[in-house]
Amino acid sequence: MVETSLEAQVARLAAIEDIKQLKATYAESCDDGYNPDGIAGLFVEDGVWDGGPEFGRYEGRAKIHAFFSQISDVIVLAAHLSINPIIEVDGDRATGRWRLLCPTTAVDDDGQPVARWILARYAETYEKREGRWMYRSLEVDVNFDAPHLDGWAGGGA
Repeated sequence: MVETSLEAQVARLAAIEDIKQLKATYAESCDDGYNPDGIAGLFVEDGVWDGGPEFGRYEGRAKIHAFFSQISDVIVLAAHLSINPIIEVDGDRATGRWRLLCPTTAVDDDGQPVARWILARYAETYEKREGRWMYRSLEVDVNFDAPHLDGWAGGGA
């Protein structure tokens, strides 16, 4: 086991907590109608958001903003539950792996709202810029996207 100073341990734990706050802010912005200003502002200027084959890859804050400006036409409700973080910090850079459980309502090809469950994995990289942790990259790997046929209790589809 490598011994580290108390100061180094506190700095590592503070970085992990700051990154958890970054992730919570990302989820909050997603759940706020995919707020494009809020989401894009969490990325470094040349950051990458990669939603895989289902959602596409967007390089640069402007392209990330443009994608999130239109996605709420397709996904009209979302509740991002980011769980099981594994965050590794190396100075002003870090990596993170998370799980996502996300009840959503999406518009189908016929324009009808359909309640859905999404389970995914996040693979992320972060950079600390001017004292603030930001996304360098965020990759979403959707494991399944399944309809919830009866809609959400109390709210229909």
